[in-house]
Amino acid sequence: LARATEELRSRLGRNPTTKELAELMSLPEDEVVEARVASNGYNSASLDAALNGSEDGESALADFIGADDDALELVEDFHALAPMIAELGERDRQIVHWRFVDELTQKEIGERLGCSQMHVSRLITRLLARLREGMLTTG
Repeated sequence: LARATEELRSRLGRNPTTKELAELMSLPEDEVVEARVASNGYNSASLDAALNGSEDGESALADFIGADDDALELVEDFHALAPMIAELGERDRQIVHWRFVDELTQKEIGERLGCSQMHVSRLITRLLARLREGMLTTG
């Protein structure tokens, strides 16, 4: 596309039309359009370059795009927690699942386990302490 565009530009003394490019390259016009859109991916600009028309004259593109994603830290935490949760016993994994995935209350978990809400509270406290300790030693 770049070579064909340059060739026609030098021959015609202007930018070629999509139809002219399609004829030269023996391609359907819609493929030329797709190629032109794809070629825009090669144009880049510095994120630090000053923007024209900015009120303070100091603004750069980087000031207007992107943001810190606080959830990215959660991804790291989930990856660190996964092997520790896998090492838990079946009942402990089920309790973690019920509490933090299914969001059941301690009372509801107690009913499923056949124990009191207070006992579930102690179990969850111990589980979280164990996982927290594991996170601190691996982090």
